[in-house]
Amino acid sequence: MLRLAADEAGMSTAEYAIGTIAAAAFGAILYTVVTGDNIVNVLTGIIGKALNTAVG
Repeated sequence: MLRLAADEAGMSTAEYAIGTIAAAAFGAILYTVVTGDNIVNVLTGIIGKALNTAVG
């Protein structure tokens, strides 16, 4: 009985499914944030400012 309670060598199918759904949801949220207009405009402004900055 003790051996059965302590033997948790890996994740079960349900845990894999929940982990996969969570990863997909996180990816979708991250994609939405990164491709949003505000982020694109900010990154474009930062890159433009860096390219137009004089070095000396």
